[in-house]
Amino acid sequence: MAIDILIAGRLPPNVLPQLEKRFRLHQLPEERNEAGAFLQQVGGSIRGMLTNAAQGAPEQLLSALPKLEIISSSGVGTDALNMDIAEARGISVRTTPGVLTEDVADGAIALMLATSRRLMQAERNVRAGRWLKDLPLGNRMTGKRLGILGLGKIGQALAKRAAAFDMPIAYHQRNRNPDVPYAYHDSVVSLAEASDFLVVIVPGGPATENMVDGKVFDALGPEGILVNVGRGSTVDQPELIRALEQGRIRAAGLDVLADEPHVPDALLELENVVLTPHYASGTTETRLAMGQRVVDNLLEYFEAELQGAD
Repeated sequence: MAIDILIAGRLPPNVLPQLEKRFRLHQLPEERNEAGAFLQQVGGSIRGMLTNAAQGAPEQLLSALPKLEIISSSGVGTDALNMDIAEARGISVRTTPGVLTEDVADGAIALMLATSRRLMQAERNVRAGRWLKDLPLGNRMTGKRLGILGLGKIGQALAKRAAAFDMPIAYHQRNRNPDVPYAYHDSVVSLAEASDFLVVIVPGGPATENMVDGKVFDALGPEGILVNVGRGSTVDQPELIRALEQGRIRAAGLDVLADEPHVPDALLELENVVLTPHYASGTTETRLAMGQRVVDNLLEYFEAELQGAD
């Protein structure tokens, strides 16, 4: 008997070709009314779901899948996967950790350089035929103090890169890591006070919502730069906009936003902001590696059943 799998989010291109011969795949329609009718027909047979960390597993969708056993998600974030519901129902949730570490760390460095050196503003000047007109000088990154909020695998990869820029490194997270040589701060505010760059790499969810707020921006100060490659929900976005407009911090490099893909007009109008579309891990190499992990997660879960069918 075929195993029914629901495709409920964007996936890397190497996923579906590997699964089409092993499973019966169903694509969830994007239009809500069509999706509702579709789920009434097939929802009761779905045993696995493929999605991603951004589109996730909405509660309404999960309720339409009474036989769901596994969610295989492309990405490391779980805040959109309704983990409490999955746990209560005994649904296995598997993500793609590790494969995007290097590229996200590279992306953070790119945003640090772009914001401090005003690279996007300079590029716009050249395209507009303005050359150096009204283009302020940038600021050096080498030797500046780096504060990392969330020293997990990505944070440690970032620290390794930042060391090549001779940056003193400090960090904050719930617990001190005894295996690293970096200075530990017991609060985000304390870390911001000791930083020229504050890079946010913590997961989303209630525990981290708006943890980077006005007090943090004031501690970072008018020479400080915020970079966020974690989750948009961790930063108080309206307060960030006010801090940028008022010059309470120098600049921000944002790969993630509070309500993606919607971008506030105020952010678009600011010259001291660099914006990218949740793209820090957006390389061919990483996307294919994530896709392979999505495939492997599903194949491993149903391994015994698939072997019996061969």
